Amino acid sequence: MKPALSLSSVFARFGADARRKLANPSAAGELEDQLRAPLETLFKDLSELCGFPADALTPVGETAIASLKTRPDYSITLRKALVGHVEIKAPGKGADPRKFKGHDKEQWEKLQSLPNLLYTDGNAFSLWRSGELEGEILHLVGDVETSGPTLAAPTDFLGLFDNFLRWDPIPPRTAQELARVAARLCRLLRDEVTEQLELGSRALTALATDWRALLFPEANNEQFADGYAQAVTFGLLMARARDISLSDGLDQAAKQLRETNSLIGAALRLLTDDADNDETLKTSLNTLTRVLDAVNWHSISKGDPDTWLYFYEDFLEVYDNSLRKLTGSYYTPPEVVGAMVRLVDEVLRSRFGQTSGLASPSVTIADPAVGTGTFLLGLLRQIASTVEADQGEGAVPHAIESAMGRLIAFEMQLGPFAVAQLRIHAELLQLVGRVPKTPVRMFVTDTLDNPYIDQGYLPSMVEPIAKSRREANEIKKKRSHYRSHWQSSL
Repeated sequence: MKPALSLSSVFARFGADARRKLANPSAAGELEDQLRAPLETLFKDLSELCGFPADALTPVGETAIASLKTRPDYSITLRKALVGHVEIKAPGKGADPRKFKGHDKEQWEKLQSLPNLLYTDGNAFSLWRSGELEGEILHLVGDVETSGPTLAAPTDFLGLFDNFLRWDPIPPRTAQELARVAARLCRLLRDEVTEQLELGSRALTALATDWRALLFPEANNEQFADGYAQAVTFGLLMARARDISLSDGLDQAAKQLRETNSLIGAALRLLTDDADNDETLKTSLNTLTRVLDAVNWHSISKGDPDTWLYFYEDFLEVYDNSLRKLTGSYYTPPEVVGAMVRLVDEVLRSRFGQTSGLASPSVTIADPAVGTGTFLLGLLRQIASTVEADQGEGAVPHAIESAMGRLIAFEMQLGPFAVAQLRIHAELLQLVGRVPKTPVRMFVTDTLDNPYIDQGYLPSMVEPIAKSRREANEIKKKRSHYRSHWQSSL
C-alpha cells in the first residue's frame, strides 16, 4: 500500500532526488536540466495533495534548445487539458523574472504573455498571470543543492500550487478586455513563428512561401509572422463569434468556420493544417485556443455593432503599437464618418443627378483600405435612412440587399478585415433581420499590388483565398471605372 503523502514527505523526497541529481559528477548539461526529473515527481505528488487523482497531471517536457525564448520548459496538463506552463532556472537565479538579465530577461519579455506560468529555480517558486505576480514568491527552507531530505516548504506552498492547477480562463467582460487578452497571446504566437523561421523550420518556411503566393508576394519573414499570428488569432475570434467550439482542435474549428466564412476559414485551415507546424508552435497555439474558447461573444457585444468600433486599435496598442504607424491603422471617429457620408450623399444628388444619393442603383463605391469597416457601416446606415424616409421602413431590407453588390472593400491585414466582417454582419442583422444572400465584396489584398501576376496552380484547400485574390485583381484591372468613387480609408 502506498504511504500517505504529506507536504513534508513530498519535499523530503524532492530534496533527496534533487541533491542526488545535482551532485552527480557524471551529470551533463545545465543545472536546471538536472532539476527536471525531481520537479516532475514533485508536481505529480503535489497534485495528489491538492486532491487530484494520481495520474491526472502530466508534465510535458519541451525542447531543451537554450536559444529558444518563446518555449517554457514544461506545459502542464490536468485531465488532458492545458492548465499552465513551468519555467525552470538554475539554482540561485531565483524566481523573480523581473530581476533577470540577458537571455533570461529577453525570454521573460515574451513568456509574460502566458496566462498561468510557474517560475522556479528549485529553491523559490512564483506564479505569474499575464505578467503579473500572483501572491508572493515562496522560498523553501534549506537549499535544493545540499539539504537533501531535510528540505522543507512553507505551509502556504500548497495554496500556491493549488492555485496554479485550478487556473481556468476568465471570460473577458468587454471588447477592450478581449482585445488586450487576444493581443498578448497573438504577440507570443508572432514571436514563436519568427523564432522558428530563424531556426529554419521547414514546414513554416514552406508555409510562408505559399502565403506569399496566395496574398502578399513581397512579404518578408517578419511580415509573414505578423500575418500568420493575426490571421490565426482573428480566425479563432471569428469562430467564437459563430459559436464554434475550439476544444475539438484547430482543424475542426477551421472546417466549421469555412462553412460560414470561406476566406477566414480557409486562411485558418491553411495556417494550422500541418501537424509539424502545430507541434512547433504549440506553446502559443495551445494557450491561445484554451483562452479564446472561454470567450462568450454575445455577452460582450449585446447585439451592438459599435461594441467593436475601437477593437482593433485597442488590440494594436498591446500587440504592437509601432505597427499602427507602419500600416496607418488609425480610424476616423463615427461622427466624422457620418459627416463625410452625408456630404457624399448630397454631392451625388446635387452634382451628379442621383436623386436617391448613395441609395441609387447606379452608384458603386469602393474603399481601398477598409480597416474595421466604419465607412461601410456609415454607407449602409445612410442608405437605410434614405430609403426609410422615401419609401417606408418595409423597403429597407430590399434596398440593403440591392446595395450589397455595389459595395467593394479592400484590406491587406486579416485582423481589421475580420473585425470589419463582424461589425458589418451585426449591422446587417439589425437592418435586414438576417444576413443578405449577396455578401459585401470584401477582399484581403494589397490595393497597390500588381493585379496581373499569375498565381499558378494552387491546391483546392486554399481555393477561397485564391478566388478572393482573383476577384480583387479583376476589380483592380477595371480601376478606371471606379476611380471617381474611391474614398479614403476610415
